[in-house]
Amino acid sequence: MPRFFASDGVALNYLDEGEGLPVLCLAGLTRDVHDFDYVAPHLDGVRLVRMDYRGRGESDWAPHETYQIPIEGRDALELLDHLGIEKAAVLGTSRGGLIAMVLAATAKDRLLGVALNDIGPEIADTGLEVIKGYLGKEPPWKTYEEAAEARQKAMTAFQNMPEGRWLEEARMLYRESPAGLRITYDPKLRDAVLGGGAQPAPDLWPLFDALAGLPLCAIRGANSDLLSSECFAEMRKRRPDMIATEVPDRGHIPFLDEAESLDALQRWLKMLA
Repeated sequence: MPRFFASDGVALNYLDEGEGLPVLCLAGLTRDVHDFDYVAPHLDGVRLVRMDYRGRGESDWAPHETYQIPIEGRDALELLDHLGIEKAAVLGTSRGGLIAMVLAATAKDRLLGVALNDIGPEIADTGLEVIKGYLGKEPPWKTYEEAAEARQKAMTAFQNMPEGRWLEEARMLYRESPAGLRITYDPKLRDAVLGGGAQPAPDLWPLFDALAGLPLCAIRGANSDLLSSECFAEMRKRRPDMIATEVPDRGHIPFLDEAESLDALQRWLKMLA
């Protein structure tokens, strides 16, 4: 995969595929370009740009104090600059959605629109505690099959899954090693998040409000423990023009290849055309 250098010298991995409307995909906290493998085949007529954040996937590890949302947003803009893209729509999953809101507040002229996948301006404590429980820790499983079986049992918010999905997820989330499976990101990401990097500000509603005037889509897993139904309702109240959908049988996060997710994204893309 190609790489480019951020302004502070960190080499970042990215994918640039397709032609048409530029859509910048920003992944979840610990995830990488493969976070969008399920939805990518369904997005016709777009130039799909994906990036591994610093310290994740195939990108270089960096000082953990740089694993912060504003810096990751800067990296995203520098990738667009590197590719000669003046403006792009942003599809942000979880952490990626927080970055998108920061960009709306700080670099709105670079955005064509924003789609938020199971993220909003309030992060529910239940979901945040789940993230703290695994963040930066090596998994106990030796094989992908063990990890898939364990995730299927633990992720009770997800039902009616495509066959083989948990095994696919295990292969995305972990790498095999002689000692067993290992995470695909810098373990020191935990220090950055627990030190204040989980969200860019105590009150994120001003960042959500900064999306005003941009075509907006929001997707929520109906069983999400990170984006509450109350927060989602307030988002809809503030942005009645927002394309909003809840995906049944999904927690945090929908995979984006569900019928409900694809319908919402296709309607959003038509708004951008």
